[in-house]
Amino acid sequence: MALSEWRSIFSIKGKKLKQGDYWLLMFDENLVPDSPDLGWKQYIRNTCARFNCTKCGRGWPSNRVMVVFHMCLTRGVGIVKVRRFRQNCKMCDEAPMETASISSENIGILLENLVEKIRIKCYHENLGTGNRHFVSLDVKSPHEPEHCEACKLGICARS
Repeated sequence: MALSEWRSIFSIKGKKLKQGDYWLLMFDENLVPDSPDLGWKQYIRNTCARFNCTKCGRGWPSNRVMVVFHMCLTRGVGIVKVRRFRQNCKMCDEAPMETASISSENIGILLENLVEKIRIKCYHENLGTGNRHFVSLDVKSPHEPEHCEACKLGICARS
């Protein structure tokens, strides 16, 4: 999904954040899980999505698509960096890693959970614990770690 859709949904979900603060959301494919910059907080979540191979056209669903968020609030300005982990086609030799196509509904769920984490980690609100679960897809084959970018970095099993 385009960054504009993510930003639009984030602005709606972000209305629960402190009034007067400004939050910006951006994609960052260089984000390193478990290594947020000093003063930044991390949130890792998995969702479901579809992938399409740009080499052969094959598509596949996955219920194990990892998304990492790093967030920071400084003097009323918040920044959220997002990395969506990719997968590649098991049928093609030297298949490129493909970016997930996440439904608007699941982007909404991811960002609603993110806003809750921002409230806890950046505003120190006591909201308890709990995440809304994503809408799963009908997946016919098991997750294949050798084709998953997040598995190769050791974070895929986390949610």
